[in-house]
Amino acid sequence: MWLKSLIIAFLVQVSIGSVAHAAGPFGSVNVGNWVGGAFSNDETGAFSHCAATAPYANGVILVVGQNSAGSWILSFASPSYRFKQGENAAIDVIFDGQEQARLFATANQTNMLSSVMPANVVRTFQKASLMVATSGRTVLNFDLTSAGPVIAALANCVTKVKADGLSKAGDFTKVAAKPQAAPDKQASPPASKPARAKSGTGFVVSASGHIVTNNHVIDGCVGDIKGNLTGEAGMVLRVVSSDANNDLALLQAPSTTTFKDYARIRDRSIRSGDSVVVIGFPFHGLLTSDFTVTTGIVSSLSGLRNDTRFLQISAPVQPGNSGGPLFDTTGQIVGVVTAKIPALRIAAATGNIPENINFAIKTGALRDFLDNSVVPYQTAESKGELKTTDIAGNARPYTLLISCNATEQADAKR
Repeated sequence: MWLKSLIIAFLVQVSIGSVAHAAGPFGSVNVGNWVGGAFSNDETGAFSHCAATAPYANGVILVVGQNSAGSWILSFASPSYRFKQGENAAIDVIFDGQEQARLFATANQTNMLSSVMPANVVRTFQKASLMVATSGRTVLNFDLTSAGPVIAALANCVTKVKADGLSKAGDFTKVAAKPQAAPDKQASPPASKPARAKSGTGFVVSASGHIVTNNHVIDGCVGDIKGNLTGEAGMVLRVVSSDANNDLALLQAPSTTTFKDYARIRDRSIRSGDSVVVIGFPFHGLLTSDFTVTTGIVSSLSGLRNDTRFLQISAPVQPGNSGGPLFDTTGQIVGVVTAKIPALRIAAATGNIPENINFAIKTGALRDFLDNSVVPYQTAESKGELKTTDIAGNARPYTLLISCNATEQADAKR
C-alpha cells in the first residue's frame, strides 16, 4: 500500500510547470507495469498533466508525462533520494546501445529528479527496448518494452482531456485506431531504403593477394567490396570463402595487384599477459583516414563463456577495427580482431559498464580456415621484439580498409 501511495505522490509531482497541489488520477493509463492517468491543479481545478510510473528492481521509479502545454517530462524518483530543492544534475541516457542524449534534470522534490525530454528523445524513448542512465558513477538500466504504448496513451490522454475535460476521463490506453485503407485500393509497396556505407579492416596473408577479414564485415554487402591501402586507390575484392560460425572471410585482390609484403602467422601459442598490438580503421570517415594503432595485453586465453576459439584482449577496439590484425611484440599475427563486449547488455545484467574487454579469433581457427581454403600462408617463429612504431610500419603494406554498401539490416549487425 505504501508503494502505491508513493507512486501516486510522484505522479502528481511530475509536471515541471511546478504545480504545488495536484489532484488525480482522473481516468487511467495501464500498460504493462506502467500506471497513471490525468491530473489537475488543485488550486484552479484546471488540467495540469498526464503521467504514468513504473517501479524497477533497482529501486528507482521511472515517471514519464506530458503537461497541458505539450512538454514531455522524464523523472527518476526514489524514496532513498535526498536532493536539495532546486539541485541540478546531468543525466546521460543511451537507448539500445545506439542513440545517446544528455538530459538536464532538476530536483523539484527532494526524492525526484525531473527533466524535459526534447521531441527527438521522446521518439527514441518510444521505440527503445532498453535505456541505460548514467549520472556521475551511478549506472541504472530500465526495460522500456512497454514504452511505446505508454507514450501513445499519455499523448491520447492530453488530447482527450483538453478536448473533453476531466469529467469525461476514461481509459486513455484505448487509442483510436487509424482508418484502414479501402479494400479496393492496392497499398503502395514500402519505399526501399538506401544502402548504407560500412567498413572494417583486413590484412594480406599470401603472396597471391589473399586477404583475411571478419565475415560480419562483408555480410550483407551489396555491390562491390573494396580494399584500400592507406594513400592508395581502392581495388575491387572478390569473396573466396566465408565462415559465419568463426566470423572469418577470405577475399582475393585482382591478379594485377602486387603487394610489397604480407603478414606471417605466429607458429607458437601466445600466453596470458603477453603484450599485443591492434591495427585497423575504426570509425572510418570520422577519425583519421590512416589506420590507428592501440596496445594492450592478452587478458585471457578464452572468450565469452569460456569459448576457446577466442582471446580476450585489453587493447581498445572500436567499430571498424573488425577483421584487423592482432600482433605480438615481434610483429607476427596472433589473432584476428572480431568484437568488443556488448557493454549495455553487461550493464543491464550487472549495473556496471565494462572497459577494455575485447576479443580476437585465435590463430588455430584462422589456420584451419586458411587450410580449408587452400591458401599458401606462411608461419614464423617469434624473434627479437620490435618497437610498436616498427610493427605499424611493417604492417602498412598489407593492412587494408575494407568497405562496401550494405543493407540497413546488415549494418545493424556490426
